[in-house]
Amino acid sequence: MVRERGCPVTNPVLEIAIGSPELWAISIAGIAALFVLDFVLTRKPHEVSMREAIGWSAFYIALPLAFGVWIWTMFGSQRGLEFYAGYLVEKSLSVDNLFVFMLLLASFAVPRELQQRVLLIGVAGALVLRGVFIALGAAMLANFAWTFLLFGAILLVTAVKVLRDAISPADHEIDPGKLRIVRLVRRFAPVTDGYRGPRMSVVEDGRRAITPLALATLAILGTDVVFAVDSVPAVFGITGDAYLVFITNAFALLGLRALYFVLEGALSSLVHLGFGLAAILAFIGVKLVLHWAHGIWSWLPVVDTLVSLGVIVGILATVVTTSLIATRRTRKAAA
Repeated sequence: MVRERGCPVTNPVLEIAIGSPELWAISIAGIAALFVLDFVLTRKPHEVSMREAIGWSAFYIALPLAFGVWIWTMFGSQRGLEFYAGYLVEKSLSVDNLFVFMLLLASFAVPRELQQRVLLIGVAGALVLRGVFIALGAAMLANFAWTFLLFGAILLVTAVKVLRDAISPADHEIDPGKLRIVRLVRRFAPVTDGYRGPRMSVVEDGRRAITPLALATLAILGTDVVFAVDSVPAVFGITGDAYLVFITNAFALLGLRALYFVLEGALSSLVHLGFGLAAILAFIGVKLVLHWAHGIWSWLPVVDTLVSLGVIVGILATVVTTSLIATRRTRKAAA
């Protein structure tokens, strides 16, 4: 039996459909519980060790891999492939986002023991924003066929920008004072001259003042909006099911805090990551455009999910390999 893309699939044993209210409720409760656990673990500021970061990163990678097996078993191979492809795309984009987070944390001189709290709040904000974008995107896709064309165009434009940045890297230093959100906040509230531990605001000289930690957190939240514009259309290019779009975003974001500390030193070695992300975004953009065009001209091909997964894995494997080779050559030449 061939199922329409995005249609609910019911397992005869559990009698639960993918994207059903019950599954949504269970998933949101599970994600909320994981966030609460993370907040409890970070309630006492401390510098994250590599052992701790690797342990939690392994957990947050194993979790979606196991969940994908469950999706595959309960709802079929097509949904399983869509989940894994969507998760891989979102995880790849989140690794690139970590580089921006690294620059922001460095520019605000956030103490290492406070960095994970800023990252966690940023991740929570990102998930809320993406939830809003996903709801809007799903509604548009359900009612307006041209949304596929719009999302495809967004991804193609983004791919060109990412490619330009990869070819001609700009000055990556960030001046916190020039960020719009920082300038806006400083209009309405004074800022302390230094950090006050994990506190976001304090009362000094009879006035409520915010700390640099609050500014760093707001800057991270501000970048979440930009990231959502890129990532949500990208995963909609893999699956039309809003539940799978949301859950792949959630799993990709959940382990971002721990992954930051694992990849903090390694990100600079992934010199070709930008080229790979540009290729992936362009590929998914073309796929969305073809999906829209196929509804008008049925003779045009559409890209199968298995093909999409193969292309994404192939691109990532290629750029990681070439990045490591290029980095090794550069270090040898400098030695």
